[in-house]
Order: sequence, then C-alpha cells, then structure tokens
Amino acid sequence: MAQEYKALKEAFVSNLTGSSVWEVYEIGFVPPVCASRVFRNIMIDKSVQAAVLLWSVLQSRHAFFKPYTPRSYLVDFLLNCLAILFATTIYSSAPVLLSALLVAPAITSYAIGPTQRQPSGGSRAVKPASEPNDLTKNDPQKDSLPIKPFVTSWRGAMIVVTCAAILAVDFRIFPRRFAKVENWGTSLMDMGVGSFVFTAGVVGARPVLKQQISPKAQSIVSQFVTSLRHALPLWVLGFVRLYSVKKVNYAEHVTEYGVHWNFFFTLALLPPFVALFQAIFSSEVSFTLVSLLLATVYEIALDFTDLKKYILTAPRDDLLSQNREGVFSFFGYLAIFLAGQATGICTLPRETSRPTGRSIFDRLRGSLIFTKLARRFAIWTLMFVLTTSYYAFSLDVSRRLVNLPYVLWVISFNTLQLTLFCAIEIALFPGVYKGGDQISETKDCKEATSGVLQSFNRNGLALFLLANLLTGLVNLTIPTIHVSHGQAMGVLVTYMAILCAAALGLDHWNISLKL
Repeated sequence: MAQEYKALKEAFVSNLTGSSVWEVYEIGFVPPVCASRVFRNIMIDKSVQAAVLLWSVLQSRHAFFKPYTPRSYLVDFLLNCLAILFATTIYSSAPVLLSALLVAPAITSYAIGPTQRQPSGGSRAVKPASEPNDLTKNDPQKDSLPIKPFVTSWRGAMIVVTCAAILAVDFRIFPRRFAKVENWGTSLMDMGVGSFVFTAGVVGARPVLKQQISPKAQSIVSQFVTSLRHALPLWVLGFVRLYSVKKVNYAEHVTEYGVHWNFFFTLALLPPFVALFQAIFSSEVSFTLVSLLLATVYEIALDFTDLKKYILTAPRDDLLSQNREGVFSFFGYLAIFLAGQATGICTLPRETSRPTGRSIFDRLRGSLIFTKLARRFAIWTLMFVLTTSYYAFSLDVSRRLVNLPYVLWVISFNTLQLTLFCAIEIALFPGVYKGGDQISETKDCKEATSGVLQSFNRNGLALFLLANLLTGLVNLTIPTIHVSHGQAMGVLVTYMAILCAAALGLDHWNISLKL
C-alpha cells in the first residue's frame, strides 16, 4: 500500500468522537415513534429487531419460509443482511423511514391473519400461535439445553452487523460517528467488538451447564488443557494477521489494540482464564459478581493509579508499552465474557414450564426467562446510568480502555437485545418447545429461525475471519475513501452476498468450522 494513501486511510479512522449512546441503539430497531432528535437517535440500532420481527411474522403467520426456496433465501438475505447494511449506510440519517419499510409490512401481515398453504413437497404450513399447554417438561428424551431460536437469531444478527461494519467503515458512505472513537465516547463499532465477546460468553455457558448435569466431573487440569487447545487456533490467526498486515504495509489504527496486538490475541487469552474461573464458580450469581468485581477493580486501578495515563499517553518504547491497549483492555473484555456466561446460564436451560394465556402480554409475564432477562437489563442499565451520570460517578465510556462504563454499556445493550428477541419468539412462536419428542422440537426450532441468521451463528468466527480477509482484499485493490456512494454500495452488497453464500453453503453441507 502506498505510504501517502496509507496515511490518508489511517487519518480516516483516527481521532473520531463517535455518537450518542442512544444512536447506537437505533441500528437494532427503528420503530416509527417520533422524529425528534432524541427519539430518532434512541432508535438507528433497532432495525435488527424490526427485520427479525418481519421475518417472524411472515413465517409464523404465512409459512413464507417453509420450505426454503430461492425466493425465500433472497427475502431472508434482504431482511437480515441488507436491511442491516442499509441501516448503517444509506438510511443512517433516516431511521423513521427504514422503520416504516420494515414494521408496517409486519403489522399488515400479522393483521391479515394466518394463511394455511401447502408448500412444494407437501409439507404443512407453520401452525399459527397457539397455547403450549401440553409441554412435556419432564420428558427425559428431550435435551435439557435445547436450541433457543431467539438466541440463535440474536447472535447471528450480531455477527452480520459486525461483518457489515468492518468493511463499510472504510467507505465514506459509512458515517464517521459510527466508527470506533479515539479515546472517549460511544459508537456502533465500539459496541460491536464488546458484543462479539459477550455473545461468546453466552454460548460459552453451555459447557458450564453440561458440566453441572454431567455425572462425571471434569478436573481443573482437564478443563485448562481443553481451553489451551481451543485457544491455539486463535493464537495462530493472530500471528498470521500480524505478519500479513506488516508484510503488505496495511493501514493500521495503532491506538485500537497496539502495534502488534489484534483482536484474535484477545480472544485467544479468554479460554484459559475462563477455565480457571469455571473451576471455582458455576452459578449465574457468582459469574455476575465476579464480572462486576473485576471491572470495578480495574476501574479503580485506572482512576487511582497512573495506569490510565500510561495507557493513553506513554511512549511506545518497549513491547508492553507498544501493546498496552490490547494487554490492559483484556481485563475489561474478560469481565464482559463472564457477564455473558452469567446471562447464558439463566437463558439456555429449558424452562420447567411455558407461559400460558392467549394474550401476548400474559405469555410475556409468565415467561421466567423473559422476566430474568428484563430484570438483568434493568439492573445493568441502572449501574451504567449511575457510573456515567453527572450527578453520580460521572465516568466516561472508553472502548480503548474497556473501562467500567464501557463494560456496563455492552452488557446492558446486549441484555436488552436478548430481551427483545425473546419477546418476539414468545409472541409469534409460543409453541416452539411444544413438540412431543426431541426430533419434533428440533424441527420446530429450525422453522422458527431465519436460515441466514442460523448459518451465520453456526460458523460465526470462521465468517468473521473470511470478512477480515475480504476486507483486506478490497482495501488493497480499491481506493475505498475515493469511490462514490453508488460504487461503495455495489461493493458492500456484493461483499455481503459472498459472506451470506459462504454461510449458507457451509450450513447446507453440514460443516461447522470450530476455530
């Protein structure tokens, strides 16, 4: 890469101040509430739920995606990939319009009522919402840790947003306020990296829960060795990325992780440390308290020692100082991961009873998981408000430091996302766990999950790696900061189509790449 253009690229993503906390929430759901600045900003992050809501209505009321046909895959791609891409680019300043385009058809389709149609192949249409009164909650043949469609959709959507942003940020059509901030502030991409770690924590709760119900306990040595084996591919990816970036003189934002550090190294460090905590703690409460304690102690170190000054201003004259952002931010990411595990412990197990009642609100009130998630969201949000409020601790969010306010913000945001995805499932697929046996239940869960989001969830880290490779290829072949908005959208749509095709192809061939 030419030195002059490299300098332009680095300046393009440096010294940014981000946007408001509320504007980050807009990308996930854009209900047509109000056009005022506050309510418009509170809502660009919500288009994810709006797209999933429309998909769920089409499936639960009209069996639109049963069976999956080329047309169904195209609509799924438009809703769960391109809608997210558009929310961060061409509709970034018009969330109300995007809201109308997604929510209005959902409301209309729901109001029309369920249609019973026989799709090709003779399969029956998806049953409309019904009362799951005959839940076989004590059936020993059923998995105690069932697949949860709303968790799959939430994690898949997060991976789609992350993949879309890592290339889109290199084009001018992607607003600078969504790119990672330099030191203090919030942005969409700042949330993305924390959310990636949080989702890893949620799915990482599954081994903890399996260990609890297993008659044979796994020793701490065995757990630690297994964690090292899981971390090894990530270390390899980290060093490969480091070598390739230096080899081609690729543009870097040094204050993001440091001179040599990258996100793969952070991910590689997590498994061994998490294994040590799992050997000591196993409950939702214990993981929550350890997460909060770790983040608080780290914040105290930042505020009452020279650590903050060292991370932000120290000269880079040795290996530690050259990579100080990556090394010290790990404590914050570990706290986020542990909070994710605590959330997974309360979310992934099978509910002993399913909510009853014909009203959606009755079913929401009767759902133990929904109640737990809503309660966790309220508690984490209250702590975030207290730490950042002018009338309380008045701390600033910093993704560079991964400080306490950033940790609380990431956890609050993702528990809200999970709560909303759970609400959509309860409202539109109340009988999803009603199948009389495990095979029927697995089939119902698959039908209640977007094929695109399920495929992204299945091979999330592999697709994240592919997205990084494609991003590097695009940046080495195209002067991204000089192309027009139309050309940028053409490249980005093609890029998302390639990622989606790769995800669907791996899923179709039943391939799971565990990195």
